[in-house]
Amino acid sequence: MIQVVITPQSLLETGIKVEKVDNLRLFKFTDELQSRLEDLLEKNKTGTLTPDEIAELDAVGELDRIFTYLNSLLAAQA
Repeated sequence: MIQVVITPQSLLETGIKVEKVDNLRLFKFTDELQSRLEDLLEKNKTGTLTPDEIAELDAVGELDRIFTYLNSLLAAQA
């Protein structure tokens, strides 16, 4: 069996957007990636994630942590 490797950087081109919030430009997930994250989290609650989905959820979670950090730096500089 071939396992798909999903890394946070593989999601950068299609999964992120920069959105203006007040006077800040913040990194956000696209609507599609946000919806996918919610689907994965729901499946995680029910214990029905496949190994590939677990890897995908881990990658999206890491990207979320990176965005949170970057957005906090941007907010602190404003």
